[in-house]
Amino acid sequence: MSALFSSFRLRSQTFRNRIFVSPMCQYSSIDGFPTAWHLVHLGSRAVGGAGLVMMEATAVSPEGRISPGDQGLWSDEHGEALKPIVHFIRSQGAAAGVQIAHAGRKASTDAPWRGGGPLSQAEGGWSVIAPSPVPFATNHPRPEACREADLRRIVTDFTHAARRAHEAGFDVLELHMAHGYLLHEFLSPLANRRDDRYGGRLENRLRLPLEVTDAVREVWPETKPLFVRLSATDWVDGGWDVEQSLVLARELKNRGVDLIDCSSGGMVPDAKIPAGPGYQTPFATRVRTDVGIAVGAVGLINEPLQAEQIVRTNLADCVFLGRELLRDPYWPLHAARALHSDEKWPVQYERARP
Repeated sequence: MSALFSSFRLRSQTFRNRIFVSPMCQYSSIDGFPTAWHLVHLGSRAVGGAGLVMMEATAVSPEGRISPGDQGLWSDEHGEALKPIVHFIRSQGAAAGVQIAHAGRKASTDAPWRGGGPLSQAEGGWSVIAPSPVPFATNHPRPEACREADLRRIVTDFTHAARRAHEAGFDVLELHMAHGYLLHEFLSPLANRRDDRYGGRLENRLRLPLEVTDAVREVWPETKPLFVRLSATDWVDGGWDVEQSLVLARELKNRGVDLIDCSSGGMVPDAKIPAGPGYQTPFATRVRTDVGIAVGAVGLINEPLQAEQIVRTNLADCVFLGRELLRDPYWPLHAARALHSDEKWPVQYERARP
């Protein structure tokens, strides 16, 4: 029996298999509201057999968007608009997840297909905030350092977004602490130069991410799993690294987080990342082994046998696929055939089953 296609349970949620859709920004929302694109995009991955379909980084506030086209969850109306998408995902046998985020100093940028550069206010951009007034890159604006009132509002915004995610029917919630966005910025010495209780030594740099985690776990139902996406390393000397990630992972486990989604990078534009097949999987394995928490592996996992080996040999509990599922929404169904697993096809497609 395929390990990749075995069921996986966290709290009261049982996933039909270990293939999870990574949250991937589509830059196609209007004022933070989903469009037909999101229903088709996410719905196709549910039809295609994934165990969990995770919605893209969804901003907890308008200024927390990466781009003007980002999905949002800063009002009850946004939550209502997501209900049909959640309903369809679940109707196809997949769990529905959403990642909530604040882009910090990487906010107010254009869509990638228009260059992805920072937007001026004349172009529809806005002022950005960060732990310290350190820009992401030379062509990015100098962010405003978060004040105490900003920090309290950020915690509140994440809390309200979590409540709305529950009310919209999502089964899984993920906190975005990776890829150089706001919570990761507080973790990394490369972006966090503060000299107050939110900066300096590791205990202080963990403070805001852990305050967000505590507040969210209070409102996110006890029966539902909570994930965290973490950049295990900045790939830069003097930045965030694996050893610090292990300290954070232990704290997250103690606060009711159920799974660490192990990614890396994103803090600076010029990091030297040795990308290759499965290059981030060792981070997941290290967290799983040292901390004793469920983990997901992500990063250039493209082949069914590769994914099977990761799960079967306990390198990770599940795999998150990104670009491979953009290329082929039905990758899980094809992988099931390759691994001789009797995965259920949608009844509408049964007549095409090999």
